[in-house]
Amino acid sequence: MIVLDGTGLDAPALAAIATRRDTTVLGGAALARATASFDFAQRVAAERPVYGRSTGVGGNRQVPVGDPQAHAVRLLRSHATSLGPLRAPERVRGMLAVRLNQLAAGGSGVHPDVLTGLETMLTRDALPPVRELGSVGTGDLPALAVTALALSGEVPTTVPLDLRVHFGPGDALPFLSSNAAAIADAMLAHDALARLGRATTRVAALTFQAVDGNAEAFGAPVEGSTHFAGVQQVCAEMRRLIGPARPPARIQDPYGLRVLPQVHGAFRDRLDSVYLATVAMANAPRENPSLLPDAGVFHHGSFFAATLGQVLDATVSAAAQTAQLALGRLTMLAEPAMTGLPPFLGDGTEGASGLMIAEYVAASALGTLRVLATVTGTQTVVLSRGLEEDASFASLAARQALDAVEPLRAVLACELVGAVRALRMRGLPVPAEVDGLPTGTADRDLTGDLELACSLLDGLGSRGA
Repeated sequence: MIVLDGTGLDAPALAAIATRRDTTVLGGAALARATASFDFAQRVAAERPVYGRSTGVGGNRQVPVGDPQAHAVRLLRSHATSLGPLRAPERVRGMLAVRLNQLAAGGSGVHPDVLTGLETMLTRDALPPVRELGSVGTGDLPALAVTALALSGEVPTTVPLDLRVHFGPGDALPFLSSNAAAIADAMLAHDALARLGRATTRVAALTFQAVDGNAEAFGAPVEGSTHFAGVQQVCAEMRRLIGPARPPARIQDPYGLRVLPQVHGAFRDRLDSVYLATVAMANAPRENPSLLPDAGVFHHGSFFAATLGQVLDATVSAAAQTAQLALGRLTMLAEPAMTGLPPFLGDGTEGASGLMIAEYVAASALGTLRVLATVTGTQTVVLSRGLEEDASFASLAARQALDAVEPLRAVLACELVGAVRALRMRGLPVPAEVDGLPTGTADRDLTGDLELACSLLDGLGSRGA
């Protein structure tokens, strides 16, 4: 049971909710905070204009609203406009959990019934039909609007939802004022990429042993020569994993092993940045305006998710560099001068292809990763009659980070198959966690081997591994 109280949601917890490994419950203080914010918003709205409640939104922000209730309904219906494929259930659950947790922090001014409605939606797995297009990193407007319409009974959910939430004048705009879908995608990406990041050192250590690598690249003085936490982590992990190494075959290894701490360590550091950014954004009242009983009313720009987009862009770029090193190590395994084995780890038959095509598979996946590493933060757009003259596109960056998971997994799976085969051909021990990979070196279709290797990587990357 994961408690959503506006303070403690992080990527592993969000992933457990999204995959329904754990259930959720609203924290005890959440409704009290929401009620205090709602009561404060009601008082303030009677005294002064409040964006989205007594005015229009976007380019209509200076337009007074004569009928706030009718305006709220029109706002939700119009902002539900979207296109593209439906999002996977895991992503929708993640969005609902993030939004509920943000509302639990207090400050939105929405009625507490909105929180209990979202909690019920998650508990019953009654998901709204959220489509892909419509977010530009300044609020996931269509995704949250269709969620509000589903809660109010206007839009069907995946299973019937036997409650109706009334969205009053002060509920519509505050509910939409969030990047919950982008934050959820970023958290899901972080959870998966972090597991693959931990698996990378496990796989690289197998390659190291298969080619009699030089452990000096991971020595304590190397770890001590930098203040970067990721470099230090990778050096320490590699020393632990390779143990007392065999005499090195070379004075210096190719970059695939020699600069692993510097390249993969940077990936680890970027993942830490994503973790910090998503936790900060998922556990604070960021609605515009903020309606805080102890502080007042603040119209602001916290919905502009520049930090999230930037750290995600950097992380996908770092993932591509980690994958490049993995492909380099696979190339090492295919080279007789590095292993003392037949070319491509074939069975010795003249012209045997062995793992040759695994390199092509890894290169194809790496190419995909490089495309996903296209920077989103340099994009811009002018919307809403020119009054919103920029956008962070953090929603696109989050989607690219999520899409980067499987290509990185594919590259690492190719290396894993090669490392295990090389160890066996040299008569060296293979860890029990990966000893289930098929034996035999005769030329054959290796698709099944690679698929099995993909499935093993999460286990290799578990925290207890």
